[in-house]
This record gives sequence, C-alpha cells and structure tokens, in this order.
Amino acid sequence: MRFILASASPARLGVLRQAGIDPLVHVSGVDEDAVTASLPGASHQELVTALARAKAQAVAEESTEQNAVIVACDSMLSLNGEILGKPGTPERARQRWAAMAGNSGELLTGHAVILVENGAVTKKASDWEGTVVRFGKPSEAEIDAYIASGEPLNVAGAFTIDGKGAWFVDGIDGNHGSVIGISLPLTRRLLAEVGVSVTTFW
Repeated sequence: MRFILASASPARLGVLRQAGIDPLVHVSGVDEDAVTASLPGASHQELVTALARAKAQAVAEESTEQNAVIVACDSMLSLNGEILGKPGTPERARQRWAAMAGNSGELLTGHAVILVENGAVTKKASDWEGTVVRFGKPSEAEIDAYIASGEPLNVAGAFTIDGKGAWFVDGIDGNHGSVIGISLPLTRRLLAEVGVSVTTFW
C-alpha cells in the first residue's frame, strides 16, 4: 500500500518525512476558488475540510495506484471573523500583517483521507483541527524584509512557524504540525477510521 500526499506543500512533505513516512506526491490541481464559491454558507471549519476532501477526491480519480491511502489538507487563518488563505501579492501580505501584528488568530487545517483498494475507493474520513496563533509586533522594516523574501506570499495567513515567519510568532496553543500544514495526531486518527495503521508506512 502506498501513502499519497495530495499537496505541493514542501512543509507538509517535510513533516511526514521527519515522522518516518516518505510519501508519493500527487498535486490535485483543484480550483480552490471554485470550491469556496460553491459553499457560500459554510463555516470556516467546513470550508477547509471541504477543500481537503476535494483535493483528496481529485487525486483518487487521477491516481493509477491500486492500493493506497490519499491524504489531503487545506489551511486557512481565521482572524477577526474573516478567513484568510494565501495572500498571493506583497500588498495583501502587508495588509494581513497590519491586522495580525499583536493579535491572535486560529489556524484551521482540514484533513481528508481516502482509502483505495484494488483500484477502487472503499473508505473516506475527514475532519479539521484548529490552533491558536499569537502574533508578535514586528517593525515595518522587518515586515518589509519578510515580504521581500517571498515566503509569506504563498502560505495560509501569510506566515510560517517553520521558516522566517517564526521570528514573528510569539506562541501557539495547539498542535504545531497543524500550523505547518498537517497534524500527525489527526492524520493518524483518520487513517485508523479507514482501517489503516500509520505504522504500516514506517
């Protein structure tokens, strides 16, 4: 049985490798904006979980593996009642940090697992996890330098805790892996729900 990570995130891949799993990587190509637009009344938690399920399903439909578990995740920052994904531009990243500095937000990560047996999807499980992130108050010069590095442009909430952004995070309440992009405890529980032990892949 193969472990397939349905994500282009090097951070998620790194978390799994450090924990003893070297997955196949199969990027889903899901149109996240289209999925979001199709769920206008969804809560933030429902949205990140639905995005993770869509990614896992897309990879399940494209994969040629006969026996595999497909794991997909999606992360967003909930701040002051607003849900924030990847900023994409320096201007948006700067706006995000103006709101985040000295504030706290909840990093939400949706997880989805699909079991494929003999080429057919047989079981599915999904859930989400939230971790409170307490942001520091970086100076304008520090924020300018951070944005110029390019790191915050393509990560949920415009920050990381496993890169340069860690300098500007005062602390977290919850699972640090979930903030990086994948919660190992939650992934283990979802694998167990579909009848697979994580130790199978060590």
